[in-house]
Amino acid sequence: MSSSSTPSSSLNRRNFLGAMGLATAGVSLASCSRGPKPGSAGGASDSAALKLPTYKEFTGAKADFPGNAEGLQAGFRKMPSPVASTKGPPLKGRVTALSQTFDAVAPGMKDNPYWGRLNKALGGELDVQIVVDDTYPAKFATVLASNDLPDLMWVPPNQGIPNVGAMLEAKFQDLTKYLSGDAVLEYPNLAALKSESWKTSVVNGKIWGAPIPSTPFGQVMFGNKAVWAQVDGLQCTSGAEFLDKVKEINNPKGNRYALEPAYINVVHMISQWHGVLGNWMATGNGKLVHRYETEQFKASVDFAAQLFKAGAFYPDANITDAVPRVANGSLGALVEVGPHAASKFWDAKPDAETELLIPFAFESGITPIHNMGYGTVGFTAFKTTNEAKIRELLALMDWLSAPFGTTEYLKKNFGTQAQDFAPDADGSPVLNAAGLKNIPGVRSALNIMSSPENVLFFPGHADSIEYVHQQEEKLIEMGWRNATAGTYSDANTKLGPPARTALDDKVIDIVTGRAPLTDLDAAVARWRKDAGDTIRKEYEAVLPSDVKIFKL
Repeated sequence: MSSSSTPSSSLNRRNFLGAMGLATAGVSLASCSRGPKPGSAGGASDSAALKLPTYKEFTGAKADFPGNAEGLQAGFRKMPSPVASTKGPPLKGRVTALSQTFDAVAPGMKDNPYWGRLNKALGGELDVQIVVDDTYPAKFATVLASNDLPDLMWVPPNQGIPNVGAMLEAKFQDLTKYLSGDAVLEYPNLAALKSESWKTSVVNGKIWGAPIPSTPFGQVMFGNKAVWAQVDGLQCTSGAEFLDKVKEINNPKGNRYALEPAYINVVHMISQWHGVLGNWMATGNGKLVHRYETEQFKASVDFAAQLFKAGAFYPDANITDAVPRVANGSLGALVEVGPHAASKFWDAKPDAETELLIPFAFESGITPIHNMGYGTVGFTAFKTTNEAKIRELLALMDWLSAPFGTTEYLKKNFGTQAQDFAPDADGSPVLNAAGLKNIPGVRSALNIMSSPENVLFFPGHADSIEYVHQQEEKLIEMGWRNATAGTYSDANTKLGPPARTALDDKVIDIVTGRAPLTDLDAAVARWRKDAGDTIRKEYEAVLPSDVKIFKL
């Protein structure tokens, strides 16, 4: 993460964060939401009866562009003058934690001056074991089996941890009495987390940890503004118009391709233009339909295959520099994790200008939708411990969850002025060389295990806040959340990933011309047999009575 990025709970791996709306690998977030009691059908009635923590908005920083409860993110042109949000250092001694980073590896605690200064502000020693890249599930399982647990363990939302309910009951601390209802007001920064965020940490009718909010939006398509200006912009009014524009800007001889070869992500975008959700849709009478089972999904795969046949995709499916290619115009567009990802293009090229595509009707008579994300990246659980330690850990999580505009947020995300950062012309912090070396890898791990509600803040690009905020307003108007958000299926955790991977592989074969479209029906039938029907049954058993009905 460069000096111009907005630190948040957002992870830096597109394939991971894509799961907030539609997983690139297809792994659902439900594994960290309401979970079943051992031997029960899902624990949904207990979870529904729980009184979620009382929400009390942080009012210490006034946004230039206000957010709202529906998910619209507050926008700030510059960093406000920071205010303290806690009464003092939270720690009395040493606290251990397990988390993950998707950023560059930073020096360890003993060799990292930023980390030392952070610990001094915390009043003790926060010793985080930081797992790099994709090895977290294996490390989590190893630590869990050892019975020598750290004080805090991040429970990821989409990395296939099974039997979440039973695991929590056996190994971790029930925090309900400390956080439910008005009890959370003792920890103001935790109280500033919205109710939707807390739902991820509710399992078996109990609260098991502090949630980590992320962007509430799902995947979106960004395009290079100058490239698409040649065809009157990225925005379209039909699928046919999109195909025509793609063909026109595509220029392989000039080393410019229209689209990144993330085929599953592109199919997801097209599905939205066809008006279907990313995963499960409630169709009435407690019944669920998955987008895989719809004619709209088949049509989306077919259209992606047409794009491939037209030569629209960059030829190397293992491309690793898609963002800088869009920034410099050699790649027309790619699918990103949400509107806030606009900052990535400035990181790659400070004067980059991008456009964000709002879903449109693929053809007349269709109502396009935006598939909203789940809005969190899991929660951090406490190992079973005594009253004093629980209070210390809660105070620590409250400090680490300090909102944007606080002294704690500044210390956690940017370190100390002069030693780690310098203010720019607007007074916003910009990491110096030492900060860039020492902070991102640690900050990423801290924000994965503890974070405030996200805001829009782009140091050096204040004029772009309004545009992104306006695009978010449009997305919210057409936004839908998956019907199963906030419910739990253990079969989804155990059976879902391999079944979805097999289906995705077949979709990629079809898109790239290695298999005919007629193979899709058999692939969906295998998905249903191997996982889909079992997952459906578990979700239907715990589907809330007030679920929003989707008309296909």
